[in-house]
Formats: sequence, structure tokens, C-alpha cells
Amino acid sequence: MSASGPPAGVLPTPTATPPLVPTHDQVVVLYVTVVYVVVIFGIWNIPGARTLINPLKLFTIGWHELCHIIAAILTGGTIASVTIDPFLGGATLVEGGKPPVILSAGYIGSTIFGGVFILGGFDTLVAKILSFVLGIGLVAPLVLVRDKLTILLTVLYEGLVVGFWFIGHAQALRWYCLFVGVMNVFFVIWDIADDKFFRKANDSDCTQFYIMFPRLPAHFWACVWIVFEIGVCIAFLLLGIVSFKLSNADMDTQAAVFLPT
Repeated sequence: MSASGPPAGVLPTPTATPPLVPTHDQVVVLYVTVVYVVVIFGIWNIPGARTLINPLKLFTIGWHELCHIIAAILTGGTIASVTIDPFLGGATLVEGGKPPVILSAGYIGSTIFGGVFILGGFDTLVAKILSFVLGIGLVAPLVLVRDKLTILLTVLYEGLVVGFWFIGHAQALRWYCLFVGVMNVFFVIWDIADDKFFRKANDSDCTQFYIMFPRLPAHFWACVWIVFEIGVCIAFLLLGIVSFKLSNADMDTQAAVFLPT
């Protein structure tokens, strides 16, 4: 009898599914993405529960502010101060540069960054690679944070990154990366919710756009950016469907080439 599965040392090849038709495993990713949007919106806005995701909030806010900082430097601006706080939100004060570019960079950067993490939900190897970015990104904001509970929770979330490497041959990392991806892609929704429900000290970027362009109200900018984020999310989901056709078993074989567990 001939042995089933690919020969030893040979990477699996994707199944012959039409490019835009999701496989069974990919359909699960699509459903989980929708569930994550609802779950994150709930957790982000429920007092008490929102504190439990402080490390992931800091990761998301931190990247958002970093995009502002990069845009400011590239357009000749000077950074006056940076705030990254899970309760107050983020804020980057800039002198000079090109304000519209700097302000737009936050939402654009968050959305694209989140889209990349969404791809991690489709493939274990991609999730393994992104886990290093997540591991560093969780720790980096602590330079500006002194809240003891947040520091303790960050240690817990770092432990999850490590622990998920050993669950289902790192399959668990896929769902972690997908969660982080959804949180970053739809940052404008959480940003607006903080403004509306919690009156955070630092205004949302939509409010800042209104201040910069007073003829267009803040809710107009909110709609523009939400439509943009939905479009980018769909684009990355389609990219994931087209690019990653491996089954869970084949992903295990492929991912075993990179730091096997």
C-alpha cells in the first residue's frame, strides 16, 4: 500500500479550488472575522471588561500613533509629545509638517497593518511570523505606561503568544492574529466609540478632521473612514482566500519548516 500525504521534506501544494471560492477552512475564518467585530465592539465599550484588553488596546493605539509620528517626520514635522494610554486614548502633538497627511496616516496605517494580521488568520506560517511583531508590539507601549494592572495583563498576553505556539501546531496563533487584525482594521469604530461613550480626554481623529475642515462634520469623516476600513478589510479577506488554500493539516506541514513545535 502506498503512504498517504506528501513525501517527507516536500511542502504541500494548495488544493485545486477556484481562486475566489473559499475552502471550508477559509469560510470559518470569514465567520470568525464577523464574530470578532461584534465581540471587540462589545468588550471595548463595556466598563470593566474593556480593562481586560488594555494590552491589545495599547498595541493598537501605539501603532496608530507611530503612523502619525512617521508621517510627521517624513513631511518635515517635529514631534512635541506623544500619549499612549488605554484610558485616555492616544495623541501625537506635532509642530510643522503637513497636517492632513499626518492625520490621515493614523487610520490608513492602522487599517493596512490590521489587514496584514488578518492574513495571519488564513495561514499558520504567516501567523508564526506575525507573532514576533505582536510580541514586540505588546511590550513597546509600556515605555509610556505605568499602570500595574496593564503591565500584569501584558505579561499574560505575552504568555498567550508563546503558549499558542504549542496549541495545535501553532494553529491557535491564527485566531490570535485574526483578533488583533480586526481590532486594528476597524480602529476608527473603537476610536469614535471612546469619544461618544467615554468622553476620553484625547479626541478621535474624526473630530480632528472636523477641526481641520469645519465645513464637514465629524460624522461625515467617520462614515468616510468606516467605508475605507470595510473596503480594505474585504480586500485583505479576498487576498487571504486567493493566496492561502492549504487545509489545516497541510498548514501544519508547511509551518513545521519554521521553528517547529
